[in-house]
Amino acid sequence: MQYKLEVVVVPVSDVDRAKAFYVDQVGFALDVDHQPNDDFRVVQMTPNGSGCSVTIGKGMAKMEPGSLTGLQLSVGDIEAAHAELAGRGVPVSSVQHHDGTGFVDGPGGDYNSFFFFDDPDGNGWAVQQSPLVKAAEAAGA
Repeated sequence: MQYKLEVVVVPVSDVDRAKAFYVDQVGFALDVDHQPNDDFRVVQMTPNGSGCSVTIGKGMAKMEPGSLTGLQLSVGDIEAAHAELAGRGVPVSSVQHHDGTGFVDGPGGDYNSFFFFDDPDGNGWAVQQSPLVKAAEAAGA
């Protein structure tokens, strides 16, 4: 039996503002924007290369906007990803690594190079360098 994570619901206060952030700034692909009535709206977006989408909307989640932390994206090149998102106006931290006592500035190699950003509501994201993603990119996957 396979279990594949398909969607993560991210709680936001302003759907249009969050959609603009994730699509226009972060660069997620817009898959769905459906609003059958005033009480329900679903906006589904997918990071490039991901098998899992992010959904925001109205009438979907009971979480408070900005209460979700620990979301993580993996990339093959942390410096290139950092430059891309910073260039798109995403408020990213510096590239950091964990030295055993906490995060300090500078890359730390595969699986230990990160940067962080929050969406407009304060939902927290980490971006991590992964050799698996780098290998998949090199293979054209």
